[in-house]
Amino acid sequence: MKSFVQTGDYLEVTAPYDVTSGSGVLVGKLFGIAATTVASGGKVNILRRGVFDHAKTSAQAWTQGADLYWDDTAKVFTTVSTSNTLVAKAAEIAANPSGTGRVVLNG
Repeated sequence: MKSFVQTGDYLEVTAPYDVTSGSGVLVGKLFGIAATTVASGGKVNILRRGVFDHAKTSAQAWTQGADLYWDDTAKVFTTVSTSNTLVAKAAEIAANPSGTGRVVLNG
């Protein structure tokens, strides 16, 4: 197909802040997990699909399949929608308290 560019699983974006490999990156409404570590303004490949273990709001219990939002201030996944961006689902149950949850990106 003449118009095909790439699968979109990885996408190069400009880091809106200092990014560490494995951390979440939000550019507008575009979200992914950083493949490398870069300073703010650098180019970084983000993975837009897949399942990841990532930091979450500790004082939340997650049910499998729950909507998850990216808190771009705290740089964690949360079930709180207010002022956050819907980017994933809970891949597994996560306890309260726990600092990490398993997420599947909406990609």
